[in-house]
Amino acid sequence: MTYKDLVSNIDDMPPLSKVPMIIQGLYSRGPYDVDIKKLVKIIESDAMLTANILKTINSPFYGFSREIYCISQAVTLLGTQRVYSLVIQYSISEHLVADTTIYGFNNSQFNEMCLLQSSLMMQWYAKINLQDMSLLTSLILIMESGKIIISKELMGSDYREEYRKGFLACENIPAFEQEFLETTSYYLSALLFEHWNLNPEYITILKNIDKKESDMDEDVDAKILSYIKAVDIIRTAINLKEVLTDDSIKKAVLKINAINLDGEHFEKVAKRIRKKYEES
Repeated sequence: MTYKDLVSNIDDMPPLSKVPMIIQGLYSRGPYDVDIKKLVKIIESDAMLTANILKTINSPFYGFSREIYCISQAVTLLGTQRVYSLVIQYSISEHLVADTTIYGFNNSQFNEMCLLQSSLMMQWYAKINLQDMSLLTSLILIMESGKIIISKELMGSDYREEYRKGFLACENIPAFEQEFLETTSYYLSALLFEHWNLNPEYITILKNIDKKESDMDEDVDAKILSYIKAVDIIRTAINLKEVLTDDSIKKAVLKINAINLDGEHFEKVAKRIRKKYEES
C-alpha cells in the first residue's frame, strides 16, 4: 500500500450526501452568517442526523447540566460552526465504513476518543478565545478521519496485520505513519477536507501539523500557528495510545507552558473530563 493508493481512495470518494451538501451551502459566506432557522429545519428533515447530533452533544463529556432535546437548543448552545462539524462527522461515518480495530480501538471507542478530544478543546480553549474555540472544537471532532481512510484501505490488504503490529508497538504515531505510508493520517484528513471543499483553515492546519515550523507552508501565519499548537496539545493529551493518562496530560501541560498559557487550568479541565470518562 502506498501514498498514491490512499490519495486515489480519497479522489474516488463521492461528494457529501444530500443533506450535508445543502447545509454546506448555508455556510458559503462563513459560519457566522448562517440562516439558523433554515439550518435547524434542514437538519430536522433527516431523522438519523438529528438523532446522532443529539446523542453526541448529550454525552457527559460535553458537560451540559441538562439534556438537550432539540436541534434549535443544540445550535443555541454549541453555535453554528460546531453543529456543522457534527453534520460533517455524520457524513464521514456514512462514507468511511472501516474496522478501526487495527488501532486497538473498536469503532465506538474510536468515535468516543474523537468526542473526548473535541470536548477537551471546547472546555479548555473557552477561557482563551471563544471564537477560536468554536473553530478548533469543530476541527478536532473530525481531524482523525485520515485514520479511518487508512483503516478502510487496509481492510482487504496484505499489510493489515503488519500495520496493526507496528502501530501498537510504535511510540510516535505520525512518525510511524510517515515511515509506513509516506504520509500521516492528518495530512490525509486535510486531503479529504480539500476534496469536500471544507474550511481552508482546517486544511492548512492539518497539512502542517507534523512539520517543523521552518518547513511549514507560506500561508501559515501567526494565528494559524497558534491553532496548530493548540491542536497538537489536544492530540498529545488524547490519542490512540494514551487517553488522558497522567503522562499524556503532563506532556500536554509542558507544551502549554512553553507557549505561555495556563497549564494548571488545562490540567484541571483534563482531569475533570477524565473523571467523567472513567465514570461512563
